[in-house]
Amino acid sequence: MPHIALALAAVFLVGLIVPAVAEVRIVAIGASQTYGSGRGSTNGGVSPAQAFPAQLEALLRARGIDAHVSNEGVAGDTTAGMLSRLNGGVPEGTDVVILQPGTNDGSPAMRGTTAGNIAEMRRRLAARHIPVIMLTQSLRIAPKDARDPDG
Repeated sequence: MPHIALALAAVFLVGLIVPAVAEVRIVAIGASQTYGSGRGSTNGGVSPAQAFPAQLEALLRARGIDAHVSNEGVAGDTTAGMLSRLNGGVPEGTDVVILQPGTNDGSPAMRGTTAGNIAEMRRRLAARHIPVIMLTQSLRIAPKDARDPDG
């Protein structure tokens, strides 16, 4: 359910941020929580239709918003990886970016760079006049038998 709550919050925020346009182009960029929570790993993850960006697109369309949500999540990605692929992953014409960095920057070597990488992504997107919705996540993990299909 956490992703459904996040999706509903994003629906609300997209309504506030994006003026009425024919189509809303959203890019969700992040790690495995965006990609599909471990798709391809031992726990199986979820299908592309169950991943957070697809759920968000369905919710927006159900509310009458012509939205296309691109899934630019990469399982295991760090903020450094997201920063390096930001320009290619967020094409011209993007209306909103949902940035969900994840917890892969947890190694001691990465901890000092996370905030700077996120700030740089936000700076680059602001320079392109693309609003950012930041989604953070808790480090608490529910037992496998208590999880939704999307983790």
